[in-house]
Amino acid sequence: MGPTLTPPQATDPLPGLVGFTVVLRNAGLAITTDRVAAFLSALDALDVTDRMQTYWAGRLTLCSDPDDLPRYDQAFAGWFEPGEGGRTQIRDERPPPPPRLASLTPEDAGSDEEGADSPQIHARASGTEILRHRDLGELTPAEREHLRRLMALLRPELPKRVSRRLRPARHGSTDPGRTLRAALRNHGELRELRRRDRSQRPRKVVLLLDVSGSMEPYADSLLRFAHIVARRSPASVEVFTLGTRLTRVTRELRMRDPERALAGAAKAIPDWSGGTRLGEVLRAFVDRWGQRGAARRSVIVVFSDGWERGETDVLRDQMSRLSRLAHRVVWVNPHVARTATNPCRVE
Repeated sequence: MGPTLTPPQATDPLPGLVGFTVVLRNAGLAITTDRVAAFLSALDALDVTDRMQTYWAGRLTLCSDPDDLPRYDQAFAGWFEPGEGGRTQIRDERPPPPPRLASLTPEDAGSDEEGADSPQIHARASGTEILRHRDLGELTPAEREHLRRLMALLRPELPKRVSRRLRPARHGSTDPGRTLRAALRNHGELRELRRRDRSQRPRKVVLLLDVSGSMEPYADSLLRFAHIVARRSPASVEVFTLGTRLTRVTRELRMRDPERALAGAAKAIPDWSGGTRLGEVLRAFVDRWGQRGAARRSVIVVFSDGWERGETDVLRDQMSRLSRLAHRVVWVNPHVARTATNPCRVE
């Protein structure tokens, strides 16, 4: 038996337990209402004042991935604070009252004496319009760390395609075989029509990341995004880097830990922050991977600024070949919003 949990002068620990699930959701865990209900039902059958029982009830009902365990342990240790004698107390944090807005006119400054102790926010209206555009390549180290945490919360939905296989469905065309077999089980009586429809399968996605010198400020963020997409559907996502040569980093980005995945990708890329030969590299991709199935009927996303040191005719021809093979080609240029852009433009 572990140390017990004693709610601080409260007989109902429910607000504190629900608040704990909110903390886990903010930490990145996939906390749904069903998981919260299962967590509370488990605690109802166990001893809520026992620390170990509460820990394992939450771990078995609220964690859905091995990556959730470190964040769950940290949130549990921070939420259930140890009290006197090794006992642990359940925090019951209710949201603070909304702050009062101070009056903008001096006549109302002393009209409300009852709320003198409540916090006030002194605001003033302004007619100045401020428009800002922030470039990912100009972020500070603190902003980059914040961006990494935000990207870890992404759950991208990959494109789907209609399969040729038919599956049982509520809507769609009539399934004669299943309808006939159901009628035979009912002694020849036709009670309902069974239906079928085409299933959906994930469409292949190919990410081509430019890691040349002009794209170096964006390379880290792009590789982290590629890691998230590759982990989302490892069987249908391929990742390559472009520079002076073509490098396949799909295997490295399939690692669960993002830091280890990026370290492995950095070791595998020999032309990091080097020159650019987009036309020749795209030709190598189409010849070696594209025509063999990686690009056929897939969505290809090219992350590049389009700077080309070679002949632009080669780049145009290879993009034409790629568009004929792929379902869709998307070119993402981080410099497209700047005033001085590359004259080489690929449609």
